[in-house]
Amino acid sequence: MKLKKIVWMFALVLLVVGLAACSGDKEEGDNNDAAGDKDKGKQTTLKVAALESAYGADMWNKIAESYEAANENVKIELTLKKNLEEVIRPNMQAGEYPDAVLLATGRPEALTETLIKENGLEDISDVFEGKVYGEDINVKDKMLSGFTNTLATNPYADGKTYLAPMFYSPTGLFYNAGLLEEKGWEVPKTWDEMWELGEKAQAEGISLFTYPTTGYFDTFIGSMLYAAGGTDFFNSAMTYEDGIWESKEATKVFETVEKLKDYTEKNTVANANPNDFTKNQQLILDNKALFMPNGTWVAGEMAEAPRAENFEWAMMPMPAFEEGGDRYAFTFFEQMWIPAAAKNKDAAKEFISYMYSDEAAEIFLEAGAIQPVNGIIDQLEGQNKTFYSVYESEGALPAMGTFASTKPVPGVNMGDTLYGSIDSVMSGKISYKEWQANVEAASDKLRDAMN
Repeated sequence: MKLKKIVWMFALVLLVVGLAACSGDKEEGDNNDAAGDKDKGKQTTLKVAALESAYGADMWNKIAESYEAANENVKIELTLKKNLEEVIRPNMQAGEYPDAVLLATGRPEALTETLIKENGLEDISDVFEGKVYGEDINVKDKMLSGFTNTLATNPYADGKTYLAPMFYSPTGLFYNAGLLEEKGWEVPKTWDEMWELGEKAQAEGISLFTYPTTGYFDTFIGSMLYAAGGTDFFNSAMTYEDGIWESKEATKVFETVEKLKDYTEKNTVANANPNDFTKNQQLILDNKALFMPNGTWVAGEMAEAPRAENFEWAMMPMPAFEEGGDRYAFTFFEQMWIPAAAKNKDAAKEFISYMYSDEAAEIFLEAGAIQPVNGIIDQLEGQNKTFYSVYESEGALPAMGTFASTKPVPGVNMGDTLYGSIDSVMSGKISYKEWQANVEAASDKLRDAMN
């Protein structure tokens, strides 16, 4: 009897332990399922702010829709505005930051530059080392070469990337190919040939040159700096090397721009402002001027404008300074970045990686925005294919980069000094030597302020 009781008690213990184990397994499984369901159902609201440019807002709505379909854990909250800075700056000052922002440098409000100077951008180098969202390829291997090692993406020259290149566009001198063909005029390849053509055109009441606003000289002068001294010289200028703007290479650039004033359409300076710049662009369509600096977006911008018979957009790289010299076409691109104070940085990085996917590139392409990814040129047609093939068809070399970031220096703005002074040069108010001296003085003040 005692033995039976012991056996029975032992069996009871085994039963309790077994039930407890089963209960533990079930509880653990329930917890895992619950955690999985919780993670699956948890959504991150990713705040994306993008400039509504000539490409329109619809492409961003499509991007948000396609990304949400691919990543069910993310809900995109879009802010799309033509005056994006005015909308997001007050919120940022109040501590409410977007998670990802599409806003390039070089805009009058200089919001992106302000964040750079204040070390307010997140390091996104790991985005380019990682996979494109939804694809089995690293972002860096998907992109065209050279886009993530310039001061336009690595503003502190520290080997780290803070701005993602988006929507690239070759820039150059735009003209009416139909007019040159009609007149039997050759497209100039050197500045000497430009001046010769300028004389021929003036004899027929046509100006050689115009420009939308002085801001368009950023890529114009950038290409000239490359042509005058090559990559190392350009980088020295962008990093404020002592005496660089007084060098013989820089002097060639300043002299050439001043000489252009003798060939520039007379109303250009008066109309070179944000309200009237299209009047200067119209000069090309009306055959009143031959060349203007611009980017591939100008064709869309002037799509509804009247034009001369047989008008055909064409673009050439910057003329060389000597026969057989290198010619450059500066590559402009917009930038996407993550504020250092953003709440959802990891989700924002995944979203940026998706910008280089085939799916996203196709959506952007439909709107005319060209991502810097391999194989994109093969997908272009007609006029766009002609523009983007300038490096192949014209033998142009690509030029990229911008000024190194500096801490704020009161009263000093290199963009205003270098580009903003050009109206005064063109109207004869200051000489190229005065302009050159002012640029060197600004460079001297910024050198020690580099971040």
